[in-house]
Amino acid sequence: VLSGCGVYDGTEIHEASAILVHLSRGGAEVHMYAPDVPQMHVIDHSKGQPAEAESRNVLVESARIARGKIASLAKLTTADHDAVIFPGGFGAAKNLSTFAVDGKDCKVNTEVERVLKDFHKAGKPIGLCCISPVLAAKVLSGAEVTVGHEEEEGGKWPYAGTAGAIKELGAKHCVKEAVFSLTPFYEAHVDTKNKVVTTPAFMCETELHKIFDGIGAMVKNVLKLTGK
Repeated sequence: VLSGCGVYDGTEIHEASAILVHLSRGGAEVHMYAPDVPQMHVIDHSKGQPAEAESRNVLVESARIARGKIASLAKLTTADHDAVIFPGGFGAAKNLSTFAVDGKDCKVNTEVERVLKDFHKAGKPIGLCCISPVLAAKVLSGAEVTVGHEEEEGGKWPYAGTAGAIKELGAKHCVKEAVFSLTPFYEAHVDTKNKVVTTPAFMCETELHKIFDGIGAMVKNVLKLTGK
């Protein structure tokens, strides 16, 4: 499920690409969706500033990542899929929810909430990375998720405050290290009860290959939970 195209106002493209590569390697058949709604705003990524006169549609922008093969989120049903995965990027906090503005008091897009609840009710796994675990924290009461560490640690975890908001939403935050002591990849947290799998991704300032491997751990666990 995508949220636009570009880290500051949509889907984090590196994360989406990594998810797609790992799903392909895992032999999964992939369908992409996005809500057919206006973006909260448009960011000029070369300047990191809002483009005041511009407006864009989340589905239309997400189609850039999907190479045109994408459908409205309203068409996503649990009956046709074994699992659902949400990449990060500020779009998850701006277009799929209002978390970027309202924090713990955020609202989640109606279709996003439906999808999360439907997959949860059906006992089908849900994967989320970077900031997107806040969606599960808001919608699935008592879920266990990770966004990495709970302290900034000199800028290594610049969005560490998100962990506190997750707790305020009623979810359990599980601290995960950036790198295993013996293996060079990010950790993924598996909430076996709720079948929710999360990994920090770009919540941490680290090398791209480590983020890629962490997302791989998340995807691998999601596929494992499908039982296929």
